[in-house]
Amino acid sequence: MAVNAKKTRGAAKKKSTTKQAPKLTALWYQRVGNWFVSIWKWAVRKNQALLARRPHRSFQLTRRRDSDRSLKIEGYVAFTLYVNRVFRQHWQMFGLLILIYALIMAMLGAITTQDTYDSIDALLRGAAGDFFGKGVGQIGQAGLVALSAFASSTGNLQPDEHVYLILSVILAWLSTVWLLREIMLGRKPKLRDGLYNSGAPLLSTLGVVIVLVVQLLPIGLIVLAYAALSSVGILEDGFGSMLFWLIAATIIALVLYWITSTIIALIVVTLPGIYPLRAVKLSGDLVVGRRLRVMYRLLWGIAAVAFTWVGVLIATILLDNWLKMLLPGTAWVPVVPYVGALTTAYAVVWYATYTYLFYRKIVDDNAKPA
Repeated sequence: MAVNAKKTRGAAKKKSTTKQAPKLTALWYQRVGNWFVSIWKWAVRKNQALLARRPHRSFQLTRRRDSDRSLKIEGYVAFTLYVNRVFRQHWQMFGLLILIYALIMAMLGAITTQDTYDSIDALLRGAAGDFFGKGVGQIGQAGLVALSAFASSTGNLQPDEHVYLILSVILAWLSTVWLLREIMLGRKPKLRDGLYNSGAPLLSTLGVVIVLVVQLLPIGLIVLAYAALSSVGILEDGFGSMLFWLIAATIIALVLYWITSTIIALIVVTLPGIYPLRAVKLSGDLVVGRRLRVMYRLLWGIAAVAFTWVGVLIATILLDNWLKMLLPGTAWVPVVPYVGALTTAYAVVWYATYTYLFYRKIVDDNAKPA
């Protein structure tokens, strides 16, 4: 009897396990299905929130009444003068900031060699002989060489030096924004406080920079395509060259249109408690309905920085050449490379000031689309 009882209990256990196995399998499939459903509902909620915030629809022409948004701001020249006025009012603080980061760049080796500037000097000498003829074109060519000089110097850096240089540029940007925010609040910040306290959103800013780099990838693909097509001679044909540059111009315009909100996000992300993707979303909401006007303003600031950089560098080359003619013993002094580092640091600080003040104008006129 005892043996029969054990057999019956064993058979009952086998039946119970065979009945529980389908139930456990069904429960597993149900959990996976619920997980996918939750993801779908989350995506639907995000899309509905985006459509509620923005009037634009894919493949539909948005009416002006639904997308027009005010942007009360001075003209291009007037706003640039306003930025320069703010810069001059605190020239001692910003000057020390520029000097510090220029020294950091010099220590990292991110300065161009004197040989590169000698080639620019040769172009300027040729321009002086026939200024009203080919001289203007040669000066323009010298300006292009001057712009590429710093890029060529950074290309010779080691990978770890590239990282240090990028971090120094980001920290210069964060320090400038932190100091300007304190100034706009009516306080009198010290440069020491800006250097010590501005690095809090460093990781968040790096996240936005990564988003910006991803958005710039199409331009990198254009450069690779240009190199590949030039090597096989396709761009030598007139039609092939025209088609390539037409496609390239379209892609570059779309990329510039795309990254407009991301540049503003570099200011938004410095606010306390703002994460990178949230900064990108908030900046997109700020520029919606006026993205083209914001893009034109940002491009104007870049153009102002580029012309200033080239002008200062060419003037320094001419002055350095004149001084070395008077004092031949000073030919070994690399004046132009260090002036280039100072000018580059100035460009970073000035454009950060320009972008922050422009961001304040956008926030002050935070009109919602109709």
